[in-house]
Amino acid sequence: MKPALAALLLSTLSIEAAFKWVDTSGKHTDLQYNGKNIVRYVYEAMDPSDRERTYKPFHHVYQQDGKDFLTKGPGGRYTHHRGIYYGFAKCSAQNKDGKNVRVDTWHCKGGYQQHKEILAQEATEDKAWHKLAIEWRVDDGTVFAVEYRTLAFTYADDGALVVDFSSSLKPTQDKIRVDGDPQHAGFQFRASNEVAASTKGQTYYIRPGTGKDAQGKTKNWPGNKDMINLEWKAQSLVVGGNRYTTLYLDSAQNPKPSFYSERDYGRFGSYFATDVSKDKGLQVNYRLNIKVGERTPEECATLSAAYQKK
Repeated sequence: MKPALAALLLSTLSIEAAFKWVDTSGKHTDLQYNGKNIVRYVYEAMDPSDRERTYKPFHHVYQQDGKDFLTKGPGGRYTHHRGIYYGFAKCSAQNKDGKNVRVDTWHCKGGYQQHKEILAQEATEDKAWHKLAIEWRVDDGTVFAVEYRTLAFTYADDGALVVDFSSSLKPTQDKIRVDGDPQHAGFQFRASNEVAASTKGQTYYIRPGTGKDAQGKTKNWPGNKDMINLEWKAQSLVVGGNRYTTLYLDSAQNPKPSFYSERDYGRFGSYFATDVSKDKGLQVNYRLNIKVGERTPEECATLSAAYQKK
């Protein structure tokens, strides 16, 4: 083979193996790797005539085949649960008349989240990321905060998809409050509705200190007082005939105390409550490590220690 042709072939293979963003204008953008879909950002604008489907942007994760989703979208058990998402059932803000109101950006009652724009986006051979502007709104249209949400994607040496989630929430008002409870606030992951419908009995959790629990067993604050200020927790479940383990890593710099929740049907995560000033804002960072197969408690602890050092 001639050197020029060989170089062209290597270049083509390199491009094919790289991350790539593919947009469907006004609907969603897919992240691909090696030509296969791995993540989708769903950002369609809130449509009052189709409110339930469009009241918040979120990220889907694809199954290993790149065709079906590992995560859940609208509908199914608890339609407001959406893949990788972030919100609070109890936000205190002001409406357009200056009146104090309660806004729910979790179930999206009295308010909602709306994608504003993709501020920056990049895809290379070994990583991809994008930074998003998302408006947190009262139902009368008042934008009471703007969230700058950044997600970065890489593959670990063992083939796991690593998702780094960063959010900077900037109130447009002097002060707002975000609050809720462990089941209805914070940064959460929700697996496909297939788990709720047919495989929830195979779900199990791995936790610091106690390790792998039995299938179908869950723990939640406040019933379980040890579900507070965890550095990590892992969920293992079956979707599409394959077992996936998602490790949830909580930065030590995030607001504390943080309270944890888990469900056999595939939702888990944590929340906190805090006041957020216009001057300071609210910054949080999390990581998800999503692997086909299982993980040991020791692997989870090692990955957590590495994350806390970054």
